[in-house]
Amino acid sequence: MRFLKNQIFITLLFFIIFSTSLFSAGTKIEPVEKSHFIYYFDSPHYIELADSLLLETRQYMIELFQDSLSYKPSVYLLSNLDEFNSLVSGHFPDWGAAAAIPQRKMIVIKSPDSFNLNKSLDQLLIHEYAHLAVAHKSPFQEPPRWFNEGVAMFVSMEWSWSNNIAMGQAAVFGKIIDLEEIEMVNRFHAGKAQTAYAESYLAIRFLLKNYGQSSLRIFLEQINSNKSVNEAIYITTGSTLIEFQNDFKISLHKQFNYASLFMYTIFFWIALAGIVVYAFFLQFKKRREYYKKWDVEEKLESKDFDYGDPDNPEQIEDDDEAWRQ
Repeated sequence: MRFLKNQIFITLLFFIIFSTSLFSAGTKIEPVEKSHFIYYFDSPHYIELADSLLLETRQYMIELFQDSLSYKPSVYLLSNLDEFNSLVSGHFPDWGAAAAIPQRKMIVIKSPDSFNLNKSLDQLLIHEYAHLAVAHKSPFQEPPRWFNEGVAMFVSMEWSWSNNIAMGQAAVFGKIIDLEEIEMVNRFHAGKAQTAYAESYLAIRFLLKNYGQSSLRIFLEQINSNKSVNEAIYITTGSTLIEFQNDFKISLHKQFNYASLFMYTIFFWIALAGIVVYAFFLQFKKRREYYKKWDVEEKLESKDFDYGDPDNPEQIEDDDEAWRQ
């Protein structure tokens, strides 16, 4: 009897494992290969959009860094969190929606069909590909995190009122983060991480405004030749890292202060009020359309029939008709 129970248990276990393997095989995502990218999307309707965006970004990054980018990255868009985590592996923050893995020439993104990403799919695709482009330009030495994230944000044009408010609060309350500290951004809580990303974006804008587009390429080339960040910044800008960071902070305080925080906050609430008013107007308009529709239906269903003279139906008043007595 005990032997029979063991046999039944083994059979059931084998059946479960076999069924699971069949299910996994059945849900395998087939790759779709394009001219410069290979897509593994469990929502294939996003592929054409993604390919169009990435081709445009690829051309821009080639011109920006004067690099060939002659390889085909694999791009994953996944609805299954376990699959996403298995590909990303390692420590990844809960607020993270996408990751670039340069060593494997891979981009992994959570699907907007299943997750609240807080960013558009367009921005995520461009942002993560920019990371791959930065890594391709500097394959032997990784650039500092602020530079990497700043380039990705600049290329994907990630800036919003919330970034203005976050930077305003950081400047007013003494929460501006040193550029070196941004290296630990994955360990930051969501609020501090937003400030770190915003500062990274502004640091790249500061470089471009004061030292030109070539400064990004020169900095990366110096980093790739095994120069320290301090040496790379000096060759690129003529300033030490401390001097560069001090100049950058001065520019931040000029742009973000009590007045700017007040204005950004006011504009935010005005915009929010505008959205609420517009939504109320749409609801009011929709109700009016329903009311008009009901009026028409009531008229069509009216029982105010006329039994007067068929040749001159309105010659006899309805109220005098016999059937009403």
